[in-house]
Amino acid sequence: MTLAQRALERLQAWPDLMPGPASCGTGRALRSVRDEIVHFHSARDVDLHLTRRAIQRFHYDLAGSSAIHLVPGSSWVTVHLDCEADVDLLLSLVSIALKAHQTPPAADEPRPVGCNFHRVRVLPRDAAAGG
Repeated sequence: MTLAQRALERLQAWPDLMPGPASCGTGRALRSVRDEIVHFHSARDVDLHLTRRAIQRFHYDLAGSSAIHLVPGSSWVTVHLDCEADVDLLLSLVSIALKAHQTPPAADEPRPVGCNFHRVRVLPRDAAAGG
């Protein structure tokens, strides 16, 4: 079982999330009553709809993680699952995303464009570190 499958299985048990196809056309999604929250695109890559407000609030922490990839202007983050700790990180971030989606977006906040699929190229951690 891949790390993404393990994370999907764990998250499908959450009462606030419902499974379905990803709106981008690739992979499975979990959604809340209002919004898609997470897209599982491959065995290791997951896009998470955190909201712009949540990304701004946690920007320095997110940017400091080798598992997280930010796309400027996107309300989604890409999580690359290399180990079980990354799955735990994803689950924590999904909890933050669910809370963030309880508040309606600000009137001046642009409508989300879509997930980061095809906008992020994830390198293995060894290659990203120059090793």
